[in-house]
Amino acid sequence: MEEIVKIRSVAQYNAIRGIMTKHPLVTVIDLSKAQPMPAKTFNFGLYAVGLKETDYGQLRYGRKHYDYQEGSLIFIAPGQVIGVQPGVEPFAPKGWVLLFHPDLINGTPLGKHIQDYSFFSYDVYEALHLSDKEKSIVIDCFLKIQYELDQNIDKHSKVLISSNIELLLNYCTRFYDRQFITRDMANKGILERFESLLKDYFSSDKPQNEGLPSVAFCAEALHLSPNYFGDLVKKETGTSALEYIQSKVIDVAKERLFDMNKSSSEIAYELGFKYPQHFTRLFKQKAGVTPNDYRMMN
Repeated sequence: MEEIVKIRSVAQYNAIRGIMTKHPLVTVIDLSKAQPMPAKTFNFGLYAVGLKETDYGQLRYGRKHYDYQEGSLIFIAPGQVIGVQPGVEPFAPKGWVLLFHPDLINGTPLGKHIQDYSFFSYDVYEALHLSDKEKSIVIDCFLKIQYELDQNIDKHSKVLISSNIELLLNYCTRFYDRQFITRDMANKGILERFESLLKDYFSSDKPQNEGLPSVAFCAEALHLSPNYFGDLVKKETGTSALEYIQSKVIDVAKERLFDMNKSSSEIAYELGFKYPQHFTRLFKQKAGVTPNDYRMMN
């Protein structure tokens, strides 16, 4: 069984890369001055943001592989697994990596909403690809954090470092919004497949056997991470993926309510509801009337 090396601290990671530790909870590394990562699998106990400026070879992220492209940003949250593949020739990469321990942001504004940066849960093939201008802004943020690390630690250090990390992540949010827009045609193709997936699902016996389709089920069927899929649907439609699924459920229900040979309870079970009252509640929430009242109106 393959050994997984747990990265528990900034100092441990710095030692692997041959870098001096300036702060126990955060580091910024110029990759051209660091040792390459050994060919092992690592479980990160840290947050990481990595900018790769050159072809970085093939890494394994979870069970998937990814060939880094120039100007790509990836995000790692505590608990995620990254593997460096054996047999890859050593390289001298250009780029930057920021790592910080969760303790760094405890009690800060960033710590209160770090979970809002959903891209930390994207799959690696959903990386952020930067324009030259965007890359310059990201590097400038790295340099600001590095500047603080070069100063003596004082009562201002935590606030200034966490604020600059937050600034970096806010820029990344903007850049991801741009990426969703510039990939508009590809996104529309995903939405068409999403719609087709739901149509096929409700045309089969899966609802009775497996229940209502979840966001995670749809994301996996479309080969996307749940967070990326949810953000994409929200950007393209203005509604969440769950709301989109629920609206589709109600559309199908309205069609089936015209069949007077079936009770609303039977239709609820056909659609994947465990309890008819849950169907009635959702239908009234979305359509403004109960299923039986909708029947009477039509």
